[in-house]
Amino acid sequence: MSTPRTRSQVLVVGAGPVGLSAAIELATRGVDVVIVEKQSRAGYHPRAKTTHVRTVEHMRRWGIAEKLREASPLPPDYPTDVIFTTRLRGRELAHFRNAFFGDRVRDDRFSEAAQWIPQYKVEAVLRDKVATLPNVETRLSTEFVSLDATDDGVVARLRSEATGETSEIAADYLIGADGLASAVRRALGVAMSGQRDLGRHVNVIARSPDLARLRPDNRAIMYWLCNPDCPGVLSPMDSGDVWAFMCPAPAGDEKLSDARLRELLDLAVGEHVEAEFLAIDYWTATRATADSYGGGRVFLAGDACHVHPPFGGYGMNMGIADAVDIGWKVAATLQGWGGPGLVANYEAERRPVHDAVMDEAVKNYALLPKDMLHPDLEANGPTGDAARRMIGDKIREYKANEFHTLGIVLGVNYAGSPLVIADGTPAPALSRIYSPSAHPGCLAPHAWLADGASLYDRFGPGFTLLCLAHVESADIAAFERAAREAGAPLRVVHVENENLRDLYGATLALVRPDQYVAWRGDGEGGAARDVLDRARGAF
Repeated sequence: MSTPRTRSQVLVVGAGPVGLSAAIELATRGVDVVIVEKQSRAGYHPRAKTTHVRTVEHMRRWGIAEKLREASPLPPDYPTDVIFTTRLRGRELAHFRNAFFGDRVRDDRFSEAAQWIPQYKVEAVLRDKVATLPNVETRLSTEFVSLDATDDGVVARLRSEATGETSEIAADYLIGADGLASAVRRALGVAMSGQRDLGRHVNVIARSPDLARLRPDNRAIMYWLCNPDCPGVLSPMDSGDVWAFMCPAPAGDEKLSDARLRELLDLAVGEHVEAEFLAIDYWTATRATADSYGGGRVFLAGDACHVHPPFGGYGMNMGIADAVDIGWKVAATLQGWGGPGLVANYEAERRPVHDAVMDEAVKNYALLPKDMLHPDLEANGPTGDAARRMIGDKIREYKANEFHTLGIVLGVNYAGSPLVIADGTPAPALSRIYSPSAHPGCLAPHAWLADGASLYDRFGPGFTLLCLAHVESADIAAFERAAREAGAPLRVVHVENENLRDLYGATLALVRPDQYVAWRGDGEGGAARDVLDRARGAF
């Protein structure tokens, strides 16, 4: 057994999806990482179930997208639909097909479809990847206690949950990915502000063969049950007839008895079901943001710096995006080619994204099953038909933003960031509908190439100079020389394709390690040094 390190380049606090993703992003870039986690991370967790398109694209980069698919309890042909109905076998009100863009079909706009899979299985896939990385050490049942940070690094104090013994570890950087009650955030003295508590709920994980038997012929990943007795949401969650059920809970600290929870489940479903409760979790829908995301040598990611209602499935996914952003920036800085402005602009880039996505999540939360009621909703005849038609129209109008929102998943951008070189054109407005754009600061538009490969598969782990038409060799040489002198990794990719040239609106595009466009232009090799210096934070 190896001796625990007393020093690492990066210490990650938290071994949930965000912390594990940060470790993978760093380690695959050659950085040594130690992860510490207070909990054992075992058992069922009634948490995230939607892994968005963009997150699966990151997993494609890490070589584990197919591992994620294999870990899903649902077969590949299972429809990623969302159905609104009065009861599980009640009257259907609305039906959203291909929710979150999870259908396994090739789409020009992205390289990977979304995946419906419980968070604990996502964590298992990430843990398995971490286990293959020799430069990552994981310490479970180890509590982060406190830190001392200087301009040169961090010293963190840790405590073993098993023995109570304390130890210290020094690191160049520390990433706090330890959730809403973040000990790292408290150690920094950072508060969560703008908190709005929007309602309390209970999530139950239950094993019940009855639910599988009662499931309607129209299969779905979520059934929104809209009835006055117990409005809630029911979802198939895992193999072995394991389901997730969510419904409103009393305000305050009151907890419902198992008997009452069984009664509520029966009311929501519409008949009695035998169920074994595997996990019960109470949560309050909250919108809040940290006053600071850290700085210098310590940074916060995921729920440690932002929290919002889970409607739309943004939470885990946005946290993983944080991990990718801070991961490549810290790696570049440690390796000497990232300038001082790179990690310094982590918050400047991510906070506007968080604000936009959190606003969207709050909008989604504004219409819950309890808000989709009508006294005639379950009536027979024309009166009931009219009531269901009216509520169904309301659901389709307001909930499309939640289930068909590729524009929020792929369309958020870093336009205006100091790390992006503006080209004088207006940044695209954020919209539910995704319109690919190579405007600097946007995600590089995706394309499937003639050989069937994804354009993203051609990008390098560092910067990519994308050449979309004939480019003068002197212009390419200027970027190569600038990268060589800065020690920055650069891959030149030639894809002479008229459609892509039109899509990107330029002959050349400099793509960042996170696959976002830093700059685009036409034959401007004379500006190569200035462009690359800005993109790598050397200012």
